[in-house]
Amino acid sequence: MRLTHLLVLTALFVGCSCQYTHGYFNWLARIMGYSRYYSNRYYGTEPEPPLATNCPAECTCPSIFPRAMYCDTRRLKYIPEVPARMKYVYLQSNQIDAVPDGVFDNATHLVWVVLHWNKISSDKIGANVFSKLTSLERMYLGHNNLTKIPFPLPKSLRELRVAGNKISTVQPNVLEGLDNLTKLLLNDNELEDIGGSLRVLKSLSYLDLSNNHLKKLPEVLPDSLHQLYLDFNHINSIPNEYFQQFPKLQYARISNNELTDNGIPLNTFNVSNLIELDLSHNKLQKIPPVNENLEHLYLHANKIKEFTVDSFCRTRGLISFSKIQVLRLDGNSIKQDNIPQEVNSCLRQARIINI
Repeated sequence: MRLTHLLVLTALFVGCSCQYTHGYFNWLARIMGYSRYYSNRYYGTEPEPPLATNCPAECTCPSIFPRAMYCDTRRLKYIPEVPARMKYVYLQSNQIDAVPDGVFDNATHLVWVVLHWNKISSDKIGANVFSKLTSLERMYLGHNNLTKIPFPLPKSLRELRVAGNKISTVQPNVLEGLDNLTKLLLNDNELEDIGGSLRVLKSLSYLDLSNNHLKKLPEVLPDSLHQLYLDFNHINSIPNEYFQQFPKLQYARISNNELTDNGIPLNTFNVSNLIELDLSHNKLQKIPPVNENLEHLYLHANKIKEFTVDSFCRTRGLISFSKIQVLRLDGNSIKQDNIPQEVNSCLRQARIINI
């Protein structure tokens, strides 16, 4: 086994107990730096990396990972000059309130820009400060004072985190051209309706819209979705065959909303691709029918009074049964002695059933 793999496995086992000065991102960078350096030295393909000679005084640039600049948690009110060699810049947990044009002009090959937990407002972001970063893959702008998603953004972007801001609308054109974006975090904002503004994200796999003010499900979303999080909103109904448009969707969370039986059409969740469905903390009085392929179903903290086996198994037999492994029905009005005997043949793969 190569030394790179050994170091990564060791990090996974001991990561929980280790403490590093600059937190998670520094830990990740250290692992990447050490493994890359020693692996290459072991095979004789790379000499010892040179010491960083042009690092800003406010930051740290470890020689073991010379393309990373750590400026996090230093009470900075501005972005220091970024050397041209840098690919990873960590500026989180400061007091930065602006990202002016030109601040990254020396380092246009940046791959990660980490700016979460600052005081950045939308009107203090330069018009083209991010679009010049043509290699940028991950941008972290969560927990600032943004009222809108920055525009324009580089087409290379794969992950965008703008959670914990004050964004109330997503303009129709702001995400156009981001064909490589796979992960978008818009949770903990002030969104009431996003319409069809996300339909242009052709590769989007992970979408978090939780903890907003949504009263209905987004009209149109990319059919590439794999994970969808809509918990802690005000959604009270689901359009007929809504989930049929997402053939790759496996994880859906709509907990802590205002869903009722009347707001869920009969076959809403009868889609074979879903593996996990969370409908907890709503106002359901019945168990909605689900597909036999579903493995995890969370219905706790509703108003359900009856355990209906037909919700899981339309037919029952040697080869016809539900694949449910975890079922939570606690916090409802179902009594243990009212559970029908057929549940044993229907939910024969269940490991956890909480009533």
